[in-house]
Amino acid sequence: MLSLCCRYTKNINRYHVVSGQNVGVFLRYVAPALRVQQKHSQTSHIPVEQHQQLQQRNNQIKSQMNAAAAESSLSSSATTPQLVYSSYAKDSYQQQQQMHHKHTQQQMSVTTGAAPMSTTSTSPASSTQPQPPPSTPVHIPYKIDWIFERLKNPTGVWYICSQLAIFAVGLFSKFVLGFMNKTRVYNKERLIEAVANRPSGVPLVTVSNHHSCFDDPGLWGVLPVRYVCNTFKIRWSMAAHDICFTNKYHSWFFMFGKCIPVVRGIGVYQDAINLCIQKARLGHWVHVFPEGKVNMTKEEMRLKWGVGRIIYESTRVPIIIPMWHEGMDEVLPNVEPYILKWGKKVTLNVGKPIDMNDFIDDLKCRGVPEPEARKLITDKIQDVFHNLRLETEALHKKRD
Repeated sequence: MLSLCCRYTKNINRYHVVSGQNVGVFLRYVAPALRVQQKHSQTSHIPVEQHQQLQQRNNQIKSQMNAAAAESSLSSSATTPQLVYSSYAKDSYQQQQQMHHKHTQQQMSVTTGAAPMSTTSTSPASSTQPQPPPSTPVHIPYKIDWIFERLKNPTGVWYICSQLAIFAVGLFSKFVLGFMNKTRVYNKERLIEAVANRPSGVPLVTVSNHHSCFDDPGLWGVLPVRYVCNTFKIRWSMAAHDICFTNKYHSWFFMFGKCIPVVRGIGVYQDAINLCIQKARLGHWVHVFPEGKVNMTKEEMRLKWGVGRIIYESTRVPIIIPMWHEGMDEVLPNVEPYILKWGKKVTLNVGKPIDMNDFIDDLKCRGVPEPEARKLITDKIQDVFHNLRLETEALHKKRD
């Protein structure tokens, strides 16, 4: 009311001050405008309510789509939790789109006799058309960005600290497998030959099953001391961010142990896979657990495609050595109190190197899309894993 009086007072030159003697004239001047404004507010109240409801509904949808950006802006400090949305579903969705578009073009070319179109065209929605990927939030308890910066460009001080950590952990692994338990290794010379005598610049990629949290570094206790205790010879390996990199002290320890924090559930396009590709291009040894987690049920599961991307995007085709082990889950059980055991039987079987030179060259010559190529590479490893598992289980049972 006060603002309305001030506004109309400015427009009336003959009334500079609203006083008691001319208030009647002022109200007669202002009253029609007040009645018009009141009537307008009454008639427009219901449409505005409906508009606000629609706007709130749209804002809810937009807030779900922008949740990742909103959460990342709140996580500026190192101790603030982060949410990372899955790109693994996005990769699958893009691959489905490519396959669907290719299938549609083939059908059109068969029906009309014309050549397949090179540009995408819109088509009515159908049950066979790929659906948009879901967003899967992943909780990150500790900020790990700084770790990748140090692992990409390690300094001389880093190598000194890494050598101390690798030496201590290597001796401990040899003590656990060689002294505390009964370990037998089949075809160990294949692994030693690849670690010690592979050509300069050629990367080594080892893959194995994952039955216990002690698989890495425990398995490397079968190697000679000059390799297992040498930071320039030992592997790079990915470790779960929510287990090994939960605070500053754990992060420093595992980082010096040449472990790369991997965020499970956000797909193959993440910093951990990118760093493994960088190390492979430098000719280093990279170990991968393609099952993606500790397989406590020991069921045969689909391998993750990250190993396929590492192999496919390496500058030179790596030497690929599959391994299968039995008994590591008895050395360190997957149930509390998580204490190392004595006198358990461990069997490690090193498979023949997988030659993929011709296969990868053929994929690149034919211009196979990268998502399909890494899947085909992973499928080959899956087939080798199946046969190696049966062979190792038979060898393990013979030791009874």
